[in-house]
Amino acid sequence: MKEEQTLRKPEHVAIIMDGNGRWARARKLPRLAGHRAGVENLRRILRAAVEFDVPILTIYAFSTENWDRPADEVEGLMNILQDVIDHELDELHKNGVQLRHIGRLEKLSPVLQEKVQHAIDLTSNNDTLVLNIAWNYGGRDEILYAIQSMMEDGLSPADVTEETFSRYLFTAGIPDPDLIIRTSGEMRVSNFLIWQGAYAEYYVTDTYFPDFDRDAFRAALDSYAARDRRFGRVHST
Repeated sequence: MKEEQTLRKPEHVAIIMDGNGRWARARKLPRLAGHRAGVENLRRILRAAVEFDVPILTIYAFSTENWDRPADEVEGLMNILQDVIDHELDELHKNGVQLRHIGRLEKLSPVLQEKVQHAIDLTSNNDTLVLNIAWNYGGRDEILYAIQSMMEDGLSPADVTEETFSRYLFTAGIPDPDLIIRTSGEMRVSNFLIWQGAYAEYYVTDTYFPDFDRDAFRAALDSYAARDRRFGRVHST
């Protein structure tokens, strides 16, 4: 049974990387230490995604609501993003990772916007793994953005189909996630891929993201492989 399950793999896995702050608090460390531990763990998850032949990975890194966190934490998270680009980009590029951004870049500093765009342009032809980074992303904001963009383009109501709407989302051209993983045990979607996750399989683990390792990722994939995806239909018997 196990061998059969591992053959049924998701094309697109999304991860709500939750629990960094609680991981740090449990160790009497500042919250930013938890976020840096999460970045360290992301390296392991990227290697595991390639090993397990998952071609598309989306990570929820910073939501539109995260701006309401304490100013020092927000500033620290922005510094972490800049550090990752400055120190990890060459390695990611060498390993064939294609970086994409979903969300709005406008609220980032001009310098950080430029660094993000450079990373996207540099890695645009890589094909080992597509890594979508959801930064300043919110599912409701994305839907509003899509509606506003369609109105600006003068689309009539008759023109708006599911296919048309999907082309106006931040994830245009990317298949919907097959599996959405949430670490830390919270049972909510937190404004993440609301449209795209309509028929995704969800997997929730109590493990905080810094401890969500290769074996934990494999357990999530095995759980997905064992499920019967019907997309609202009934399979004939």
